[in-house]
Amino acid sequence: MGKRRVYEVAKELNISSVALLEVVRSFGIQVKSHMSTLDNDAVEKVKKKFEKEKQAVKEEYARKMERRAARLETEARGRAAKAVKKPPEKKLRARVPRKKKRIVDEKAVRESVKRTLAGLDVSKTRKRRRRAEEGEDTVAEKPKLIKVSEYLTVAELATRLGHRPNEVLASCLELGLMVNVNMRLDRDSIVAVADEFGFDVEFVSEYGSELIEETPTSEEVQVTRAPVVTIMGHVDHGKTSLLDYIRRSNVIAGELGGITQHIGAYEVELEGGRVTFLDTPGHEAFTAMRARGAQVTDIVVIVVAADDMVMPQTVEAIDHAKAAGVPVIVAINKMDLPGVKPELVKQELNKAGVVVEDWGGTTVCVEISAKTGASVDKLLEMILLQAELLELKADPARRAKGVVIEAKVEQGRGIVATILVQEGTLRVSDPFVSGLFYGKVRAMCNERGDRVTEAAPSTPVEVLGWTGTPKAGDSFAVTRDDREAREIAVKRQQLHREHEYRLRRHMTLSDLYDEIKRGANELRLIVKGDVGGSVEALCDALAGIPSEEVKLNIIHRGVGTVNESDVLLSAASDAVIIGFGVKAEPHALELREREGVDVRLYKVIYEAVEDIKKAMSGLLRPERKETVIGSAEVREVFRLSRAGVVAGSFVTSGTVRRNARVRLVRGEEVRFDGTIRSLKRFKDDVREVAAGFECGIGLEGYDDIEVGDVLQVYTVEEIARTI
Repeated sequence: MGKRRVYEVAKELNISSVALLEVVRSFGIQVKSHMSTLDNDAVEKVKKKFEKEKQAVKEEYARKMERRAARLETEARGRAAKAVKKPPEKKLRARVPRKKKRIVDEKAVRESVKRTLAGLDVSKTRKRRRRAEEGEDTVAEKPKLIKVSEYLTVAELATRLGHRPNEVLASCLELGLMVNVNMRLDRDSIVAVADEFGFDVEFVSEYGSELIEETPTSEEVQVTRAPVVTIMGHVDHGKTSLLDYIRRSNVIAGELGGITQHIGAYEVELEGGRVTFLDTPGHEAFTAMRARGAQVTDIVVIVVAADDMVMPQTVEAIDHAKAAGVPVIVAINKMDLPGVKPELVKQELNKAGVVVEDWGGTTVCVEISAKTGASVDKLLEMILLQAELLELKADPARRAKGVVIEAKVEQGRGIVATILVQEGTLRVSDPFVSGLFYGKVRAMCNERGDRVTEAAPSTPVEVLGWTGTPKAGDSFAVTRDDREAREIAVKRQQLHREHEYRLRRHMTLSDLYDEIKRGANELRLIVKGDVGGSVEALCDALAGIPSEEVKLNIIHRGVGTVNESDVLLSAASDAVIIGFGVKAEPHALELREREGVDVRLYKVIYEAVEDIKKAMSGLLRPERKETVIGSAEVREVFRLSRAGVVAGSFVTSGTVRRNARVRLVRGEEVRFDGTIRSLKRFKDDVREVAAGFECGIGLEGYDDIEVGDVLQVYTVEEIARTI
């Protein structure tokens, strides 16, 4: 147990098996090939050696940067002192008419020398030193800026830096990076290499964003656009009721007979202008959009029920709005219920960091009733007023850019994605790229299902014509042609595969045996139940499992179905989700497949407790039981050219087996503990030799055998421990 193949360790350390074999042999450990096994001590020695070398490289790099800074400071002082003496030199040389021509010739020669030195792998720092030695009056160069994406290959980085790949490879070797031209570099490595060549690095969120981005337009050509409003709040506080009332009261939307279309976003035409509402399922999509750098919403309306006060999800929605830096409007709902106290709601909002205007703050607060429609018109007026203060504008003439609100696959229509156009005008037949996929707009529909030919800024539309299903929050951009969209999408897919390959896999109950080898001793759980009593009962039962070595850590408990937030928390903390009497939401199941987390659903507490006991038993280190099965005394030592050293032995007790372990004892000292390489009786290979017989025993990787040594043959049995 605990042994690993040489090639597995080499793959983990990102080096070749040949290089690892040399390192292992330098420690005096005998290994034959990449299929040889290494114990934990050997692996730790190798890792410590590499860590020590990395630390030495980092220290050398720090000293190099200090010397470089000191040199640049000295050069700057020298140039300043020389600049003072420069005018007299010009006066003395003014009488020689051919000096100017000679200076031009020297510059041409110097440029030729520079090109020659560049071919000989001369870095920029050496060039600066040479110019300083020659006394050239130079000005300190500003670091140039390059925009790149993460996981760039060495060849691609060399192209961006304007240098040959062998120069970049040489710089990588100086920094201690063992790479080739096709290997990809992580973020820190790219910054370090670019700094060697005098470049600053700016990482773009998605590959191709700098190619798609157009020059900013002037304010004269920009027109006022509609505000994008997201309604957020706790469950059952009236978000859906408020949205339904606004839809029913909007005659232009054509939905008086009931809601037949729902695409996650829709427009409302008011007297003061047009408003676009986002109907996101909770605020997971809102968070994903903000995480990808897409500022989707302009105004957030926080709905708080007057009879339920400020709940945890309400505070979370407020935090999301603050993090996005968008203005907040509070709507205190359910004012039609008797005995409600809106002042208590305002007091709790104040504790959450939201001070309403009535209390001397800046946050607009409107008391409404989504059921009767009371003061909903006032809420819409406040939204329009806030939008007017924001002065929202966009250029409709440029290529369209936007964000994916949601995406789905419909029978007969294929992949359908709801797009919110943020800039420009989206038209039918426009080629586009979004996330990992590209396409061409085959058709567009509004929220009522009517076909449209173009969509202006702040307009939500359904887009058909995708090559794959995008994710909510992915950026959407129209490209110059189909070829550019396809090239960007293919490159993003390659980067995504590279990123997925580098990510570690999340823990599941079936993988706990691997965790034993790594010394894991903690099991993290997320517990969800149908009612609070069930959750408490299950948590108490799990906490009652006795174990000193394995710690049970319940990082989150709650009531309700297993949702996307639970899966995201599980992915971030490597926890297992336990659901009792509940189901998992469809979106959560899709996210679980993508993230690779473990979700277990139960209907009986006993079954859940038994599974957790088994998991914790797997985390316990198994007991090693050693059983001596035989003993032999060395009576003669034979040194053979082919077989090596063979101990001619007499079996004194038990049996000697070929596949068993052996311990060589000399006096009272154990000289060797390993395996039997060969076991022969006369010239025949045998599996075992019983007591009272003679045999020849060869030891694996050990030749220091003397007459009188005792060979103890034993077996090791690992017994799984239970709680």
